[in-house]
Amino acid sequence: MSAGYLVCYDIRDEKRLIRVFKAMKKRGLHIQYSVFYCRLEWYELLELKAKLKDIIDESMDDLRIYPLPDDGKVSVMGKGERIPDGVMVYL
Repeated sequence: MSAGYLVCYDIRDEKRLIRVFKAMKKRGLHIQYSVFYCRLEWYELLELKAKLKDIIDESMDDLRIYPLPDDGKVSVMGKGERIPDGVMVYL
């Protein structure tokens, strides 16, 4: 069963930043500069975490993966244009 996740990162080195961005682009929807929404099966989450761990420098970079509740309501305000599949927007 798949679940939704937010992946947020702050990468210090431009080369690593580009690698993380490319890895995330293959797995999720680019929501903001360093934020991606992903819908992943458990094994896909484990694969993604392993791939990202190989890219980042844990002593300098900050990468976080937040699980999203299945019944969570998302509010989008401002210039948000893209809404992931399965996400309902309440204004």
